[in-house]
Amino acid sequence: MRVWRTSRQSGKCAAFLAIFMLILSAQLVKTASEYDPYNVLGVSRSASQAEIKRAYKRLAREWHPDKNKDPSAEDMFIKISKSYEILSNEERRSNFDRFGQMDENQPFGQSQHHGFRSFHNSFYFDESFFHFPRNRDFSDSKYMLRLAQFNNEVLPDSHKRPYLIKVTSEWCFACIHIEPVWKETVQELEPLGVGIGIVDLGFDRALAKQLGAYRAPSIIGVVNGRVTFFHQAVVREHLRQFVEDLLPQKLVMKITDDNYMAFLENWHVENKPRLLLFDQVPIVPLLYKLTAFAFGDYVRFGFVDQGGTGSTRLLRQYNINTYAPTMLLFKEDTVKPVDVIQARGMKRQIMDEFVSNNKFLQVPRLVSQQLFDELCPVKQFHRRRKYCVLLITGDDPAYLPANKAFLDFASANSKDVLRFAYVYQRQQQPLCQALLQNQGAHSAQVVILERRSQAGKVLYRSVSGGWNGSEEDKYHLHEQLELLQKDPTYLTSDATLPELNNEMAPIFIIRWMNAAYDYMLQIYDDLLYSNWREMMPILSLIFSALFIVFGTVIIQAFSEPGESKPQKPKPKEQTRTEDDASSRASTSSRPPKKDFVEVTELTGITYTSNLVKLRPGHINVVLVLTNASKSALLRKFAKEVFSFSGSQSLHFSFLNADKHRHWMPSLLRLACDGAQSQSHSDDEEESSNYMGYVLALNGHKKYFCLFRPVFTGDDGSDSSSDTSFSSDSRRKSRSKSRSSSHSRSRSHSREDGSGSRRGSSRATSIEVHHKLDRLGLWMERLMEGTLPRIHVPAWPTLVDDTTEG
Repeated sequence: MRVWRTSRQSGKCAAFLAIFMLILSAQLVKTASEYDPYNVLGVSRSASQAEIKRAYKRLAREWHPDKNKDPSAEDMFIKISKSYEILSNEERRSNFDRFGQMDENQPFGQSQHHGFRSFHNSFYFDESFFHFPRNRDFSDSKYMLRLAQFNNEVLPDSHKRPYLIKVTSEWCFACIHIEPVWKETVQELEPLGVGIGIVDLGFDRALAKQLGAYRAPSIIGVVNGRVTFFHQAVVREHLRQFVEDLLPQKLVMKITDDNYMAFLENWHVENKPRLLLFDQVPIVPLLYKLTAFAFGDYVRFGFVDQGGTGSTRLLRQYNINTYAPTMLLFKEDTVKPVDVIQARGMKRQIMDEFVSNNKFLQVPRLVSQQLFDELCPVKQFHRRRKYCVLLITGDDPAYLPANKAFLDFASANSKDVLRFAYVYQRQQQPLCQALLQNQGAHSAQVVILERRSQAGKVLYRSVSGGWNGSEEDKYHLHEQLELLQKDPTYLTSDATLPELNNEMAPIFIIRWMNAAYDYMLQIYDDLLYSNWREMMPILSLIFSALFIVFGTVIIQAFSEPGESKPQKPKPKEQTRTEDDASSRASTSSRPPKKDFVEVTELTGITYTSNLVKLRPGHINVVLVLTNASKSALLRKFAKEVFSFSGSQSLHFSFLNADKHRHWMPSLLRLACDGAQSQSHSDDEEESSNYMGYVLALNGHKKYFCLFRPVFTGDDGSDSSSDTSFSSDSRRKSRSKSRSSSHSRSRSHSREDGSGSRRGSSRATSIEVHHKLDRLGLWMERLMEGTLPRIHVPAWPTLVDDTTEG
């Protein structure tokens, strides 16, 4: 019973589906029967092709979705395009007139029975609506590009001809709009030599991503490996102009009676034949530009407007027929062309064959390795031998007669097995040295060679006697060539030639400027047409650089120009021993960036940079020492300040008081709080009085902080007893020491000095060693900014007292 109900339900579903399909088919057949391309275009059934075309252009401009904002504009444009596609084809139009069908592949007389399919085929709605693959047009399939094919074939070939690529995808309604124009453009440009390609977004996304095409339809031009997008209305004239604009400028030179002789005589500089095209049109034909682009490395192209007033003498001199395009090709002879072609319908194949047969001068100059490879190819077993007769000469006027004689000899020789060329010894020194066996030639030399491998191996023979261009030299060379053709073993020497210098390559600055121009042009194009997806990496780089620059400026503008003030540390314990304080200094939160302390001496050379012109916010910590105490004090000084050496704003120096004994008294005399305490005689200003003093000098703000030695015991027991004091007692002692007058400190220093002189040598070394015991605590207070500052109006000069007499 349960099975029967399931069968009944399945039958009902099938019946409902069949009824739905019948209703849908009937509706679509009715719609198809109402569709009439004549009514869509607004022409009669007897309208001519010209009338149909005019009607299509008028309606296409009116209903183009880019210009008409009506919601139904896109559907109307599809109908207009499809109607024109039907009526512009005589076979399709005849089928529609007789049977009402719109597909030439459908059998006649079946449009009424297959109206659903015919209607959908006419609008590119076919089996893919029901998830069946749509058969692509065969004319499109032969142009389909793959990623590997694009990189291996199209990109290298784009240096010889431009490529026009259409980007499309399945169910792209806008692609239907441009299809008729695209086909007409392909039929026009492909015979001229333009490469055609089609990329499907859904089929090869990697290639579309490489091209930067993220929407369909898009049209792309590729020239010299550079990708350019087409942004105008899809009209055949616009596409033709787009291809023409892709080509480099100055491919073809406009020639008149005033400049034709300079153009023809310039073959010697450019080392290329000259090709002149005479035509009645005032502008250079696209076919001629494409040929010039393909053979620009070999031939220089010029164009003469026969209808212009500035070419009368040219036409008369070369007896040009004005009723058909004419091409004249000149080589070394600027009076008489070596080849002429004249035809009413100039085809690309004819022009390519004409130029290919005349790519080189009769005696070209070897200016690059590529030219050498083409003129003198490597010997192949399945081909005839090719011998290269090379003249090694110079560009000085003294060599001109010999060069002219060699050209005359080569022009009289018509054997295809021989290729004549010349090379300037100054421009190609490595090649000439290999052939002349490192012996410079004072006169022109002739070398006959045969290439044996791509690595540069050649067999050669030098023609004895040199080359002066005399009749005897010509006879001798002719005799040598005859012997060579009879006996290939005549070439007895071998050598490995280096690669030739490219004399025609632009200098680095020119190449850089051209690359920069192309890059800026690409950026302008992307910005103008909002290609943001491609511009995101560049914009990100630009904004990052601007952020860094302006961020640095803003930080410097709002930062204090004085010294850097680090944050105050949290309150510490009130009771600590001196060892704990030293340990805290050694384990500071500022890790040093190097494993040593760089201490420089203040001299007449470093004084200005390390103090007078010290950068704002930087402090120079200076140790005062003497010759006797230098070694011990520097070791102790480095140990105490090592934990602070990681700061970028601190610099460490030392001042030798024996050399500059007047500097410290002068500094203290200038200080505000010590002006009255400095009236002492010079005999009191001994260098030992200030031994162990440390000063923190701020050169920009003209103030300093002073550290005075507070430990002057004679042995280590004093040190141990001193460490038993409480921290409060030490702070009081330091405060009392700092607040004492300068005269008292000087007297205390003299007592220390006398004590040290009276004591033993061991006691003296211990006293010096302990002078900087509390420097670590003082450095911490310096970094906290709690030390008293002594201002001076100016820094005293540093005088070397050792020179005084």
